[in-house]
Amino acid sequence: MSYSEVDVSAARAAMDKYRSGLDGEIAAALAVVGLSAERADREAAIRDDMIRVAHRAGASLRHLAEVSGLGRKTVTAIVETGPTQS
Repeated sequence: MSYSEVDVSAARAAMDKYRSGLDGEIAAALAVVGLSAERADREAAIRDDMIRVAHRAGASLRHLAEVSGLGRKTVTAIVETGPTQS
């Protein structure tokens, strides 16, 4: 697999965002934690959007809660809010 200079620069910038000017193991761990948090936020936004789509299509709150692993109150709150902003 090969990467362009742009790909490498983007990856380095993303990691540097979380490293807090540190080096070594702690910097690597901070970068992974920060990047994982970003990914989790994106995944939650996608999940919430799909919960809304499924509900509009007729899925029950109970079923959505069951398959998402969320509580019914949380699913209800998601359904009642608008789509996430990217």
